[in-house]
Amino acid sequence: MEISEKTVLLTGATGGLGRSMAFRLAAEGAKLILSARDSEALSSLAKELPGSGHSTAAADLGEPDAALTLAASIGPVDCLVANAALPATGRLTELSGQQVARMLRVNLESPILLAQALLPGMLDRDRGRLILIGSLAGKAGSPRSSIYNATKFGLRGFAFGLSGDLTGTGVSVSVVAPGFVRDAGMFADSGAKAPPRLGTASPEQVSDAVMKAIEGGKIEITVAPMKLRAMAHASLLSPTLSYRFQSGPAGQKTADVIARGQTDKR
Repeated sequence: MEISEKTVLLTGATGGLGRSMAFRLAAEGAKLILSARDSEALSSLAKELPGSGHSTAAADLGEPDAALTLAASIGPVDCLVANAALPATGRLTELSGQQVARMLRVNLESPILLAQALLPGMLDRDRGRLILIGSLAGKAGSPRSSIYNATKFGLRGFAFGLSGDLTGTGVSVSVVAPGFVRDAGMFADSGAKAPPRLGTASPEQVSDAVMKAIEGGKIEITVAPMKLRAMAHASLLSPTLSYRFQSGPAGQKTADVIARGQTDKR
């Protein structure tokens, strides 16, 4: 699908990845509806973007019914980029029930509800894209990330199932799955260092993958160096091997640093 002059709802727009996506989409001629919790940050971002016709729709997707309220308030949308997510890190026994519910709502329930609400209009117009920002954490589990893993595995399964329902229509669903991203996300938030020798991707590479998904409709696009991709795919074939690698002393230490650094984002 050609994105120029199309309306795109981008959630999580003010974060590191969200800002990169916003600038890339705007540069390609999209008219953006920017959504995040902070209305002032959204307004500031909208003014920085190239092009015209951009608008904002502040929403806290961690609140019940927020996703449906957002969808009902914005009118027709040609493309959804569901980027909003909470880190969802920490030992399960350290998280409150309210925190778990919020993590599940933002990371998994809200993308599904937004897709459900926006899909009928796309089908009526026989044109649309649902882009879900997943993660290699949807293929391989890791310490202190049980809830995050659950949401990303779930998002991936949702996209795969929905894709079958959309066969023969002008609408497609895609998962963009980054690995370790530098200058944004968990390492930028926590101050932890990415595991050595596995490589990282940039926010711009993730934005490139979003554009590729919009233009081509591919069901899954992984954004990571080849070694990291291979390890993630291998973990699907052998979860036991993945567990042993992830849960060694180095993996446990890194997981603790990341979880402590993201405590305030739960």
